Amino acid sequence: MKKELIEEIKELIKVNPNDSIEINEKYLEYFDEEELLDIKNRLLARKENISKISNTFLDEIYEKTKKDEI
Repeated sequence: MKKELIEEIKELIKVNPNDSIEINEKYLEYFDEEELLDIKNRLLARKENISKISNTFLDEIYEKTKKDEI
């Protein structure tokens, strides 16, 4: 379970799908499964929040563009 969580965390950290993320395994040994799960959940929440902010920003730009065309 711990290795799976670490792999999921690595994937969530990536910005580009082709990126290779290396995390020092000795550093991760200090975390138990519950802490790793918390890290994963916080990364998921941040990605969701960034996505919402980006969508709102893009919607605003689109609306301004439509107004400029009229």
